[in-house]
Amino acid sequence: MSLAGYAAEAGASVQGVADAEFAASVLAGLGARQKRLEAKYFYDETGSRLFDRICELDEYYPTRTEMAILREKAGSLARLVPEGAALIEPGAGSLEKTRILIDALPELGAYVPVDISGAHLRQAAARLRRDHPGLPVRPVVGDFTTGITLPPADRGRPGIVFFPGSTIGNFEKEAARALLASFAELPGVAALVIGVDLVKDADRLLRAYNDREGVTAEFNLNLLARINRELGGNFDLAGFVHDARWNAAESRIEMHLVSLHAQSVQVLGRDFHFRTGETIHTENSHKFTPEGFRALAAEAGWSATDLWLDPDRLFSVHVMVPGRPGFATGG
Repeated sequence: MSLAGYAAEAGASVQGVADAEFAASVLAGLGARQKRLEAKYFYDETGSRLFDRICELDEYYPTRTEMAILREKAGSLARLVPEGAALIEPGAGSLEKTRILIDALPELGAYVPVDISGAHLRQAAARLRRDHPGLPVRPVVGDFTTGITLPPADRGRPGIVFFPGSTIGNFEKEAARALLASFAELPGVAALVIGVDLVKDADRLLRAYNDREGVTAEFNLNLLARINRELGGNFDLAGFVHDARWNAAESRIEMHLVSLHAQSVQVLGRDFHFRTGETIHTENSHKFTPEGFRALAAEAGWSATDLWLDPDRLFSVHVMVPGRPGFATGG
């Protein structure tokens, strides 16, 4: 049966789905042996707000650590950024880190944020326009993992890609390599600035993804709520619990939703059955060594120029250029 048919049978409509691929992804993921949902669908308007709250939590070190690194080091990017360049940010989010780069690069010609959550993106872009009235801000609503189509006014500009937050860690190795390669293939791209979380003590990692206030749990469960809202699902959110676990063999944090009892759920007219303790795997967050990430990026066509680290070596920011040799560290 087609997606529209499932929707009609369930009394739901695909009309309100932000992206029709969401429905297909959910049906395929829940039908897999290891049930899964794609992490990119966390970021509806509610999920984006919840992630902004996560970034402010005491346990969640990546955001404040990366921002401190950028405040200290971003001024040195001027040597790599041609005058009038477009700053391109896939998965833009709240734009707080972006402001640091914009302040450090006064010769920018445009800012192009790309995000799957249209409402959240437009609100953040409007605030940025108010604060930087001389900078053209042209948001693109879309899924950057399927390619970035720049606005017509920016297609002839040199570009710098900004990909903070260790979002690259959400991807399996082959997908991460492909995504990095797609950034290198953007017309006129001059540099990549990318945040990468580092391998560290497992207890610290687990605290960051199992916060005491339960915001990460709410963020995880909101994915089920979104399925209920947009795909006519009937998930009982009280029947699932958030779990973040460290997979040492894969060097990653995994987020799961664990079924508390045997239950059945309908989505778009299809039944999905859960055993007690069965999980839906919702996100990976891979952790890297600087050398390991540099090697991965090299396979995708990038050469390192700078490595910026915080004093405790919790987090890293890599500055890279397409196809040029050279590497320097900055502590």
